[in-house]
Amino acid sequence: MTDTDQSEINRDELPFVAPCRELSPWAPFRWVKRGVSDLILAPQQSLAYGLVVAVLIAVVSLLAWFRGSQWIMFAMIGGFVFLAPLTCIGLYAISAQLERGQQPLMARSIRAAFKRHVGNEMIFALALLVVFLIWARSAVMVTVFFPTEGEATAAELARYLGFGSMIGAVFAAVTFSASAFSLPMIMHRDVDSVTAIVTSINAVLRNKFAMVVWLTIIVVLLLLGVATAFVGLIPIIPLIGYAAWHGYLETIDADEFPRHTEGITATPRTERGDYEESSSTQ
Repeated sequence: MTDTDQSEINRDELPFVAPCRELSPWAPFRWVKRGVSDLILAPQQSLAYGLVVAVLIAVVSLLAWFRGSQWIMFAMIGGFVFLAPLTCIGLYAISAQLERGQQPLMARSIRAAFKRHVGNEMIFALALLVVFLIWARSAVMVTVFFPTEGEATAAELARYLGFGSMIGAVFAAVTFSASAFSLPMIMHRDVDSVTAIVTSINAVLRNKFAMVVWLTIIVVLLLLGVATAFVGLIPIIPLIGYAAWHGYLETIDADEFPRHTEGITATPRTERGDYEESSSTQ
């Protein structure tokens, strides 16, 4: 879309959902590879961002462990899977700067993430927070079914874990589908939260196998980060953020939507990559 086309656009005629491309089940590994490249190109910014997020996750988890219970801690760690997209907003901005041949500045990234698009991001964050709080409450209530009298049998433990896993899976599926591509789209194009969320859900449903692989990669990386006393999260958090940005660019065809009038993504990318060649539009 050219600048002339953008100035003449009629928002009433914009599609309700952006089309998506059909992905290979192994596409997420390409996203991770591109994420590693961004991490190498912007190591200081990436590790600084990852350090802040890792410390926040560690503090919340340790408080839950010492002030609450182990089960609450596990629930909080699982909840970070839901809130992870919000922590990656600034990382999308770093990737966007690298694509445009700009020096990746943290100040510019923070301004793009929390000032330029704050309205739509806050709406999305509020919806995500409500889901997270309901999920956290449900996770605590599930502990009621944990056997407390005598020695728990294998059948009782299996029933407890199975019930908790089913509840968590429902919340995880809904949240992941809504957040997989919505925040990158909000930052990339001038769209509202509803369009971005519906676009994300549509893309996830049309690429189930690739999304299962992507979610598995995210969970495994986060578990590795936690298993290393949260130190591993310092590089893992920016890696996931960069990979998610490249995943959005490869999956969503948002050319019909206008660019932002100012900010990083107001300028077209100088490196389009092989997104269009690696997949087909649906």
